[in-house]
Amino acid sequence: MRISIDNYFLKFAFVAAEQSTCLRHNVGAVIAKDKELLTTGYNGAPKGLPHCLDIGCMREKENIPSGTQHEKCMAIHAEQNAIIQAAVHGISIAGGTLYCTHQPCILCAKMIINAGIVRVVFSIPYPDEAGVRMLREAGIAVEQIINFKPV
Repeated sequence: MRISIDNYFLKFAFVAAEQSTCLRHNVGAVIAKDKELLTTGYNGAPKGLPHCLDIGCMREKENIPSGTQHEKCMAIHAEQNAIIQAAVHGISIAGGTLYCTHQPCILCAKMIINAGIVRVVFSIPYPDEAGVRMLREAGIAVEQIINFKPV
């Protein structure tokens, strides 16, 4: 029996998350359009900089709660990396769907909107609803697949 296209691409997001170098959350994202996988991303330090796996987590050291003070993080979010990869390789993601292991934060929501993504599918909720509110206000369809089993 075939799985749905949403489950198919969400599984890819969970595979991408396996490359994460974040000590707090392993997040993965993929962008697809017309049933084709376009880009992938996971959360980790910018190219050439040390990863949290190697130097520790600045947010943990400062007891910063999840969902706050995003600027105090070494990592680029998975959604951001998937969008950046599209730009680096000259791939249009306008009209695409972003599949992510976790609900996008407000910073990622802003990038998703300006990238022309029309739909977001995620599995794991995030403590701050501002990102989802902003996406919906911009007319982007947002769907959560509850109890998703990536295996």
